[in-house]
Amino acid sequence: MFVKKSPLEELGTAVGVGLIAGLAGTAAMTIAQMIEMRLTKRQPSTVPADAVSKVLDIKPTEEEKKEKVSEKVHWAYGTSWGVARGLISLTGLRGVPADLLHFGAVWGAALIMLPSLKLSPPIHKWDAKTIAIDVLHHGVYAAATGLTFDLIKRK
Repeated sequence: MFVKKSPLEELGTAVGVGLIAGLAGTAAMTIAQMIEMRLTKRQPSTVPADAVSKVLDIKPTEEEKKEKVSEKVHWAYGTSWGVARGLISLTGLRGVPADLLHFGAVWGAALIMLPSLKLSPPIHKWDAKTIAIDVLHHGVYAAATGLTFDLIKRK
């Protein structure tokens, strides 16, 4: 016999599973970025550390540690966005529709936040290759997060 969960239990489950799914999505995105950087010869980004520095009004004590801080911020930020995927599930959306909404929220936030912090030009100033790479990375994240979420929540 199944017992219906209370709304608070449903919220807790959605948040917890969302965090696990966000971690998996961040891992998938990180692998995609490592492959892309190897192919394009792009250096790792310090934008995550730069964003935290601006938002919290702190400065790194050692410039060479910036890459490590960026990596930690990347993992924390990506994992925390999994909560949004969990909250989306509470609306009843599942599968691809939920993943597309999650993708739009995550990518849309980046497209607004980074130019507002003066860490990226607005998207209309990007070239097609940069847009394609950014969509690919965020798409990998959203797909892996959604797949993980749905696999865990499947009854």
